[in-house]
Amino acid sequence: MNLLDRLKWRYAAKAMNGQKVPQDKMDNIIEAISLAPTSSGLQPFEVFVITNQEVKDKIRPVAWNQSVVSDCSHLLVFAAWDTYTAERINKMFDLTNTVRGFKNEGWENYRQMLLNNYPQKDAEENFTHAVKQAYIAFSHAITAAAFEEVDATPLEGFDPAAVDEILGLRAKGLRSCVMLPIGYRNAQSDWLVNLKKVRKSREDLITEIV
Repeated sequence: MNLLDRLKWRYAAKAMNGQKVPQDKMDNIIEAISLAPTSSGLQPFEVFVITNQEVKDKIRPVAWNQSVVSDCSHLLVFAAWDTYTAERINKMFDLTNTVRGFKNEGWENYRQMLLNNYPQKDAEENFTHAVKQAYIAFSHAITAAAFEEVDATPLEGFDPAAVDEILGLRAKGLRSCVMLPIGYRNAQSDWLVNLKKVRKSREDLITEIV
């Protein structure tokens, strides 16, 4: 199947069977997350990949008791920076200079612009911006999972504060924003598995301006 065929195949599985996803497939999904574009290249989030069953079982009750949380192979928790700081911005700019092996005046001017801007903003505004970047990578993960013929279920239905506490995120300057259980569908227990995918028509979704 090509990518579009696999995107048509995928759906938000409501039940998973506990089967483990091979490591090479997970590595590809994680690499796709890493390759996602983000504003200014800052990647203002971290992803927690949870296979520990005890931890998954702790999270399930604060995620509306959704079975995919505990029955998935890997539970991905996307956690955005709680705010932008000079240290975080400088770390990414320094990494860019190291990887590329040179400094660029325009790039350094851009660094200074961000340093003069983001750290002075309200933390909640910065967190909201970071969450948007995390969602870009989240979308990449869903697409990569489909390409690997692995099920992935987007989850916003959970108590972020409770998940933050379970994973100790606040101490790391992070806040959970979205989760992605990854595994294999349990077709016998999933009411959604055989229902047709419903999407807007192209005419209702796309406006072409030529």
